[in-house]
Amino acid sequence: MMTRRAEERDLASITAIYNQGIEDRIATLETDIKSESYTKKWLFDREERYAVVVAEENEEIVGWASINSYSPRSAYRGVGEISIYVRREYRGKGIGQILLAALEAAATHYQFYKLVLFTFPFNHLGQGLYRKSGYREVGVFEKQGILEGEHIDVMIMEKLL
Repeated sequence: MMTRRAEERDLASITAIYNQGIEDRIATLETDIKSESYTKKWLFDREERYAVVVAEENEEIVGWASINSYSPRSAYRGVGEISIYVRREYRGKGIGQILLAALEAAATHYQFYKLVLFTFPFNHLGQGLYRKSGYREVGVFEKQGILEGEHIDVMIMEKLL
């Protein structure tokens, strides 16, 4: 298993894995399936410091992760919001931990001092990954969004680097 910076050749895989996360309703409030053109714009319309990495096994992308802007305000430039998505059949097999380590290395390189993430309180697999890696629960935003017509709470977690 290796990780590397995402490239244009990864667009189809990144899009497919993201769409699995959207369809499964366990990792995002997003409900609209994304196209490769959407992913291409997302991947290339960002500063280099907002890294996107992929996990590759036998030349196949099995997951991806990103550091995203937490806020456009300069006071928060050292805070990155992270996302991790793993292909369905690879979930629970350590890919998330590998991707998280790659993100943290990139974050340190680009002088982030803190990483935050938002997760559903019922996403115990994801929370286990983050807790094992030193993230702590900050709190829960009640009724932060709507998914399948129901209000959904969102938990925020953080780690100081």
